[in-house]
Amino acid sequence: MSWGSWGEFWAMGGKGFFVWGSYAVTFACLALEVYFLRRRSREAKT
Repeated sequence: MSWGSWGEFWAMGGKGFFVWGSYAVTFACLALEVYFLRRRSREAKT
């Protein structure tokens, strides 16, 4: 694939919202998982 500009890359042929949105949701879920694991570990040590 080749894009003519960064704007075209981010838009991804009109599907950019879904592509980048799915990445954002995935990273948010991973971050929450790490947060809750650390919190649970800290509570278990006390």
